[in-house]
Amino acid sequence: MSIQKVLIANRGEIALRIHRACHEMGIKTVAVHSTADADAMHVRLADQAVCIGPPAATDSYLNIPNIISAAEITGADAIHPGYGFLSENARFAEIVELHNLIWIGPKPEHIRVMGDKVEAKRTAGALGLPLVPGSDGGIEDIAEARRVADEIGYPVIVKAASGGGGRGMKVVDAPEKLESLMGQARSEAKAAFGDATVYIEKYLGRPRHIEFQVFGDGRGNAIHLGERDCSLQRRHQKVLEEAPSPVITAAQRAEMGGIVSKAMADMGYRGAGTIEFLYEDGRFYFIEMNTRLQVEHPVTEMITGIDLVREQIRVACGDGLSVTQDEVEFRGHAIECRINAEDPQSFAPSPGKVTGYHAPGGLHVRVDSGLYAGYRVPPYYDSMIAKLIVYGTSREKCLLRLRRAIEEFVIEGVKTTIPLHQRLIDDADVKSGNYDIKWLEEWLTRNPA
Repeated sequence: MSIQKVLIANRGEIALRIHRACHEMGIKTVAVHSTADADAMHVRLADQAVCIGPPAATDSYLNIPNIISAAEITGADAIHPGYGFLSENARFAEIVELHNLIWIGPKPEHIRVMGDKVEAKRTAGALGLPLVPGSDGGIEDIAEARRVADEIGYPVIVKAASGGGGRGMKVVDAPEKLESLMGQARSEAKAAFGDATVYIEKYLGRPRHIEFQVFGDGRGNAIHLGERDCSLQRRHQKVLEEAPSPVITAAQRAEMGGIVSKAMADMGYRGAGTIEFLYEDGRFYFIEMNTRLQVEHPVTEMITGIDLVREQIRVACGDGLSVTQDEVEFRGHAIECRINAEDPQSFAPSPGKVTGYHAPGGLHVRVDSGLYAGYRVPPYYDSMIAKLIVYGTSREKCLLRLRRAIEEFVIEGVKTTIPLHQRLIDDADVKSGNYDIKWLEEWLTRNPA
């Protein structure tokens, strides 16, 4: 099975990233876009482009009939969803395959299972992944919630089963607060996801957020490509990611990597996936699995030399994995800074026209972005406009190169979070790797710009 033309069901830097991988493989591309993205770089560079609707994502990038129609009228034989939008929509994956198109992603049933946090936790436990102590599934009433919370001990965290991004999530530090906060979590979950189901877990004090990149061929073979440390977060949104983690040893990487790759092999998983853990006191606790490419995938590419998008396409074609676990080598260190069109102090979105743009360069410096001078950043989508990824033979050298590169990065006309990253990488705790998932918000409180 071969792919001649891929429709990229996404926008921005990830659409451009997929386009480049396809062209390097001799595959033509189709860009779909809203009216707001008519002048976007991925639209300009693709072999064909189809407008699929007005600016609102619900009418364009989430419009399944329009995307399928675009694939049919352009003769595309495969669809790559990127990340976000429809990338973890099992029904979309099924519809793609029902139209005899190749879905460059996991099997729909695996997307569905891992998209439900309660079912994902059950599945992870059955596959041998270490779990945070908590309820076996959704909590039906306050009596059950009290029993579970008393059993695992306070503080506990109530989470939306269909949640993400911190919505439908409440920390409960005392029994008398449980009923009220559980009610709030259920209301938020219902409003944000259309599903009021919540579950309870032990609340970990100061963990790190560490995730493992996995790849399966769908035929019972799977590998891991090491871990990424994504602990620098604000409001549950990642700000800076690095690979490898400053606190994980080679022995821990091999042990946990073996556990996650075996789990994916047993599952028959196909394509790219990320298994996310909280890590505290030397122990890993499964929190969720993302059945797609991650925003931070470039740091893994930098330390392994493996093109993850190319690997996705290979697997979707039935060609299997290009490397065995024994052939995967981890070298050096990589860090990614997410650059958002936001005020670096208030974090308010800053859409508008980019009047000046200069990307940093030099050895081992990579910028994933669709920006150019004259481009207008639309107000309708996620505020991330660029990713700066830097590699060094050691973490210290990587940080020095990152400092130099971010000083060169010029984006004029809109406010960006570049000043925040400049401040961050000069902090002693970041330099030493001494941080956890609470560190950044506390640092922002202590260090207002």
